[in-house]
Amino acid sequence: MDLNLQGKTAVMTGSTGGIGFAIARRLSLEGADVVISARHGDRVETALDNIRAPGGTARGVIADAATAPGAELPIAKAGQVDILVNCLGIYANAAFGDITDEDWLRFFDANIMSGVRLTRLVFPGMMHRNDGRVIFISSEVALAIPSDMIHYAMTKAAQHIL
Repeated sequence: MDLNLQGKTAVMTGSTGGIGFAIARRLSLEGADVVISARHGDRVETALDNIRAPGGTARGVIADAATAPGAELPIAKAGQVDILVNCLGIYANAAFGDITDEDWLRFFDANIMSGVRLTRLVFPGMMHRNDGRVIFISSEVALAIPSDMIHYAMTKAAQHIL
């Protein structure tokens, strides 16, 4: 497959495992310069090794994109961003009555505000160049809501309108 990504820079959140890692690896193998981020350096290094092994290129940054300062770090590392994939997501099982205000806010910051902050950082450059892509990765949980994941489902449903 040739997605014509040579010379493009992609920033990926939630990119050290699962769907995010698979997307980061594919973008890299398609020729994009990929910047991955995670809160833990060992996860970043392992993901970088696994992206580079088949011939991909990637750079990593240790950052908590769920915070405003942490969202700035991968963008600063990347420079011009042509593709932003917001894949960061946290989840947990909990009965509705057991979900605290702090839990609701933590899920909102990680799953929604991380993508909002990152998008605000790259959007002006994309508009100026009249080129770029912003992608939010959601979940089927946005539509088929488990009773013990209402707080996660709320954030995934909200991503459908971003």
